[in-house]
Amino acid sequence: MESLNNFLAAFSSYAWGMPLLILLLGGGIFFMFYSRFIPFRYFGHAIKVLQGKYDDPDDPGDINHFQALMSHMASTVGMGNISGVAVAIVMGGPGALFWMWVSAFFGMATKFFTCSLSIMYRGKDSNGDIQGGPMYVVEEGLGKAWKPLAYLFAIAGLFGPLPIFQSNQLTQVVRDIVLVPNGIVDANNHFWGDLILGLVLAGLVSLVIFGGIKRIGSVASRMVPFMVIVYCISVLLIIGQHFETIPSIFAMIIEDAFTADSVMGGAVGALIIVGVRRAAFSNEAGIGTESLAHGAAKTKEPIREGLVGMMGPAIDTLLVCTMTGLAILSTGVWQSSESNGVTLTAQAFDFALPGWGTYLLVLSVLTFAMSSLFTYSYYGGKCLSYMIGVEKARYFNYFYVVTVIFGAIASIDAVVNFIDGMYALMAIPTMVSALILSPKVMAAAKDYFARMKAQDASF
Repeated sequence: MESLNNFLAAFSSYAWGMPLLILLLGGGIFFMFYSRFIPFRYFGHAIKVLQGKYDDPDDPGDINHFQALMSHMASTVGMGNISGVAVAIVMGGPGALFWMWVSAFFGMATKFFTCSLSIMYRGKDSNGDIQGGPMYVVEEGLGKAWKPLAYLFAIAGLFGPLPIFQSNQLTQVVRDIVLVPNGIVDANNHFWGDLILGLVLAGLVSLVIFGGIKRIGSVASRMVPFMVIVYCISVLLIIGQHFETIPSIFAMIIEDAFTADSVMGGAVGALIIVGVRRAAFSNEAGIGTESLAHGAAKTKEPIREGLVGMMGPAIDTLLVCTMTGLAILSTGVWQSSESNGVTLTAQAFDFALPGWGTYLLVLSVLTFAMSSLFTYSYYGGKCLSYMIGVEKARYFNYFYVVTVIFGAIASIDAVVNFIDGMYALMAIPTMVSALILSPKVMAAAKDYFARMKAQDASF
């Protein structure tokens, strides 16, 4: 097991080297300036699209704009925001949060391009149904000669969105907060308890994922707004108790981002990689999963879906991740504890809201993790259907349910390194195709905004 963990750590470290950092962060910077800051200039119009002002039930696709955003955010506003931030702070110190902000800021522009392309270059599956995603963008937008790049995404997409991190962290928080303190399982011998929790999770997930994207979108559109509100209120209560320390915490985050005293003896480059990795796990900008979700939206206008998609990083990283980071840093648990992942976040809740704070976190974690578990199954199934056809792809859900159980009993280090490595591979086809096809997006944007201004006096 130790040799496997070492292999996964080496694989993840190699995959997330400087070339990928340049591709993701550099690509996002390029997209932001090339688009002339579209994500901010048309944010108001994006809200109108999200509200359904331009919805047409006869448009091709399976779910409306709001459901598409909520389906994707069901995976991004999840354990990456609760556990991922804690992992980033443990690995890189407070400065890692700053580089998560930077990545998310430019990630908004990245999502504008990748989500626009997910509609612009939709393909058809073996049943003749319209589908979107990076593999279709590569094949339809770049041509058959680029198909190996499409297969690279599809293969990595089978494993990157597996539910092992979510089930691992949900099992950990239930075990550490509910089961161990009440003497239900032993802290040093919890395998069978974890296994039972994994089986229960697998059963709950099965009830939703076999219903396809329409059921997932319906469930996500109800769960995601609720879980964001509950979690934000919880964290605001914690931050409110330490309000006077917030200015100094922001100063510490910014200072540490450029000194990186806590990372590899002051290696700022290593700290940037930590921040970008955790931001990618949080908002998935440029990874390609955003294209899989938004490619199912009911619309004929690619730019509309791009505008909706760009809102994701603002919510899940700039808002939710920041709040988690402030809760951990303001309570000081990151300095006094050797814990990692969701347990560290739980300690912050318990420190600030003793007696009931951890149970409030359990409720949030349960909602966050379950919504992520539902959506990730759709991503993997879509990748498999691209390779072997829709008829056989349904078997992916059975494999997916089994990995829910595996994640519950696996170690967090192995899980994080495996997922990180797969995300790195998924990012390569997504970003390469988006960069090559970016002029097509800008041409479509120019045409779209001109038409909207001519048709809508309130635009």
